[in-house]
Amino acid sequence: MTRDRLVIFDIDGTLVDSTYHHALAWQRAFALYEIQLPMWRIHRQIGKGGDRLVPDLTDDDVERSHGDALRERQHVLFAELIAEVRPLDGAHELLTNCKQQGWRVALASSGREQEIAHYLRLLDAECLPDAIVSSGDVAMTKPAPDALVRAHQEAGADLDVSRVVVVGDSTWDCEAARRADMTPIGVLTGGISREELHEAGAVAVLATLAELEHAIAGLLPSAGR
Repeated sequence: MTRDRLVIFDIDGTLVDSTYHHALAWQRAFALYEIQLPMWRIHRQIGKGGDRLVPDLTDDDVERSHGDALRERQHVLFAELIAEVRPLDGAHELLTNCKQQGWRVALASSGREQEIAHYLRLLDAECLPDAIVSSGDVAMTKPAPDALVRAHQEAGADLDVSRVVVVGDSTWDCEAARRADMTPIGVLTGGISREELHEAGAVAVLATLAELEHAIAGLLPSAGR
């Protein structure tokens, strides 16, 4: 089978139901530094890496004085919650079927390598991806396109970007895909609205991973050949 197309998946909020666990861990981390932030504001920033999230939720002074400590504290607090994270319905089947249908499959996350390894075990998908990119592999996380570009290089350097789709649950995934000249596809599994994902550039927005599984072949020009 000719594998002439690449799908790059976000993980948190897209394949595993972890968005609100991350938001809670961030809220608790900020509170330790007497920074009180409402959950809704934090949720709006989930999908970015901590390098972008901290200054965007606070300011450059907080980033300079506490940025690294906040990121480390959030990592520790999230580790206390990660056992509660579950795969989203249809995630394993989606990954498996994409491979069977001739897609190359990559994962590109703003999360840490250890978290991704845990999720792959949870998804029973350790041998499925052709490439895996974490926050430690790039200089800047989403919405910068670095992780997507790296995934493309590792899994499909011979493919034109017109043969690449990016699946994510946040506006930051869509923005990163557009900046990389790839095709963004949104899913509602991270709690961001259909309208916002479309406005961020998603060519299609699916409610569930099962819907995406049935639709993905038609979301890339000539992908069904």
